[in-house]
Amino acid sequence: MQEEQPRVASGEPAPEAPEDGPKEAPDESQNLSDADALKILLEMKMKKRQKQPSLPGTVTELVTEEGSKVYVVGTAHFSDDSKRDVVKTIQEVQPDVVVVELCQYRVSMLKMDEKTLLKEAKEINLEKLQQAIKQNGVMSGLMQMLLLKVSAHITEQLGMAPGGEFREAFKEASKVPFCKFHLGDRPIPVTFKRAIAALSFWQKVKLAWGLCFLSDPISKDDVERCKQKDLLEQMMAEMIGEFPDLHRTIVSERDVYLTYMLKQAAKRLELPRASQAEPRKCVPSVVVGVVGMGHVPGIEKNWSLDLNIQEIMSVPPPSISSRVSRLVVKVAFFGLVGYGFYRMGKRTVNLILSLPSTQHCLRRLTEMRPQK
Repeated sequence: MQEEQPRVASGEPAPEAPEDGPKEAPDESQNLSDADALKILLEMKMKKRQKQPSLPGTVTELVTEEGSKVYVVGTAHFSDDSKRDVVKTIQEVQPDVVVVELCQYRVSMLKMDEKTLLKEAKEINLEKLQQAIKQNGVMSGLMQMLLLKVSAHITEQLGMAPGGEFREAFKEASKVPFCKFHLGDRPIPVTFKRAIAALSFWQKVKLAWGLCFLSDPISKDDVERCKQKDLLEQMMAEMIGEFPDLHRTIVSERDVYLTYMLKQAAKRLELPRASQAEPRKCVPSVVVGVVGMGHVPGIEKNWSLDLNIQEIMSVPPPSISSRVSRLVVKVAFFGLVGYGFYRMGKRTVNLILSLPSTQHCLRRLTEMRPQK
């Protein structure tokens, strides 16, 4: 990649030096290789990167065994202050990678405008329910919709769409040279299926009941007071506190997954080489992670451990009691529906037969029948 030469104002080619005279030294930029250009841009980025960055109090600094630095920004998902914390951190450290607490099933929120997101978050309709059930199964789909209801409740109370800090991270990462953007959360279908599998039938009913009748008012001051523990996750923790298995799947396992993804993103960075003969040179990388504040303690706890995420990515088969409960629920449901239709049909028929017009028509039909 050669640097573009300044254009001549007249549009004519620049005059050549006389053949018998001393030739001008060629412009260094004419011999600039791709690797050299990349090195220059990296040097510019390194100069802009603050050696002693002034970071918000919500940022936790972690270091890998290879010397890479990871700055974890703990956020509240409905907070303007969290957006500013994310922007300031990325501008100060000029990261090589930005990792956010999103999976591919929620990535659409990064490119949607605030108005559209606000509308989408408030609307929970039959189409969304069908999509959730198709994607995750009946029980997991219903649970996902109930959790969306919690998010929609907060959205309606605050008039603020969720995920603002992730959208800010996406915008700021695009302004940093050679900065990659990674999704760091476990796929939501896996989380919900594992969560449902961890609950008994009555625990599912009890949790669903609590989610259905959530209506406590929330203010922006409540959100900022929850800066040390994300509001959405705090509300969930209050509801699932008596279900340790549910807390394990929704919070603790995702702490492990987020930690693993942050460590993967913090691998040493290989610098560009001028030629294949030049030896490879790697340097520690800088990563910014944007996660809910409720995950920060878990990430710190897991940081020095050797993590394997294979186990938490599998969905255990339903237990015998779970299959029996599901069968009982289905039989009871369809039995009630069938009995309802039967009762409604019987009453409807009796009502129609009792109408005077129906009685009149029946008498006419009787009179019109031929006598044997």
